[in-house]
Amino acid sequence: MITEDVRTARQKLVLDHFHDEVRQDWDDVLATFPHPHYELIPTMTVHDGDATVRGYYRSTRLAFPDQDHEIIAFRHSDDAVIVEFWLLGTHLGPLGGIPPTGSRFRVRMTAYFIFDEHENLVCERVYFDSLSMLKQLLGGINLKNPRNWLLVARCLKGALGASGGTPDPSLVHTTPPVLAD
Repeated sequence: MITEDVRTARQKLVLDHFHDEVRQDWDDVLATFPHPHYELIPTMTVHDGDATVRGYYRSTRLAFPDQDHEIIAFRHSDDAVIVEFWLLGTHLGPLGGIPPTGSRFRVRMTAYFIFDEHENLVCERVYFDSLSMLKQLLGGINLKNPRNWLLVARCLKGALGASGGTPDPSLVHTTPPVLAD
């Protein structure tokens, strides 16, 4: 069982992490980890290490330069802070193979901030419904205008390309926990 002091320290670290992400102060965000490590479950991708995580930040902020969040709830476990939040922004740049649509999105997410036995943040594991996001990104496009049909086709091709990659093996090859009888 964690102490109230540990709970308070973890929550402060996670709130600072969120705040620094919105400010796009990547040095401060990365300083919350001894070794930056993100796992994005909807896309089955892992970003591991300073350079890879910075690349992830650059690409997502190119796609959504005004990205922000609204925290819904904090929960604490023995080894994690679990945060439910709304992620929101405007699609103004490419998101992988999906060209910018100019649409706004607001998607409910859950992030597990996992700590080791020394209270170091070792992983941020994010879950969200990627179909809800895609639906919102495409939903703002006027389909009655034939000039937008090519954009929709390019968006769908980009979305299909993103979903067809090889999952990161660390997210597929898991070991079940040992449970007491």
